[in-house]
Amino acid sequence: MKLIYPAVFTPLSGNPSGYCVEVPDLPGCVTQGDNIEMAIEMAEDAASGWILTSIEDGEEIPKPSNLDSVACEEGSFVNYLALDMEDHAK
Repeated sequence: MKLIYPAVFTPLSGNPSGYCVEVPDLPGCVTQGDNIEMAIEMAEDAASGWILTSIEDGEEIPKPSNLDSVACEEGSFVNYLALDMEDHAK
């Protein structure tokens, strides 16, 4: 199963190349990386883990929001995360 969720990327104040990443559709799903590549990787892992835990607990998976409907602060940006649930479950 492959899923796509929007995520908000916010630059870290103490690390100009790092980002904090929040997935608004998955409450509490927040992570960070020292650069954009690491931030994306960490966010995909965190979101996949969040969803896998929900599936294992028998909970419904939240539907992803439309990219255009996700608000972010000035200086931040929104982008999709591609989640490969089969690969993550291994």
